[in-house]
Amino acid sequence: MRLAALAAAVVLASPLAASAEQKPFTPGLGEIMTLQQMRHMKLWFAGRSGNWALADYELDELKEGYEDIGTYFPTKDDVPTGPMAAAIIDKEVAELDKAIKAKDAKGFVADFDKLTASCNACHQASKKEFIVVQRPTGNPYANQSFAPPRK
Repeated sequence: MRLAALAAAVVLASPLAASAEQKPFTPGLGEIMTLQQMRHMKLWFAGRSGNWALADYELDELKEGYEDIGTYFPTKDDVPTGPMAAAIIDKEVAELDKAIKAKDAKGFVADFDKLTASCNACHQASKKEFIVVQRPTGNPYANQSFAPPRK
């Protein structure tokens, strides 16, 4: 009887011990940056299509990604990635936000290009100059419409 009780206790305790040892998921910088690239692309297509609500949404997602960089990677390989990401939020994201809220197509393009240049400057400062971001040239999201919703 004691052996059965001991075996039952071990079986019941095992999931508790395993879950107590499990660390929460932390995304890698590469995963965050891959999502940033997707958001950058979707932001472009939304803004160029005049879908300002979607552009606003994608810019907010992009901002959250930059915030995640500051949270999870304030410094990476002796590079102050968190402060660099915060500077992009404070300047380029803020300017792009103004253009989107004003539904300013010309301003959107100019500010998007400034954001893209900042991304590339960050990559260079991070010793990742081989990563060069540009305006999207083709839409890989064939399953999403970027046109403004019909009213």
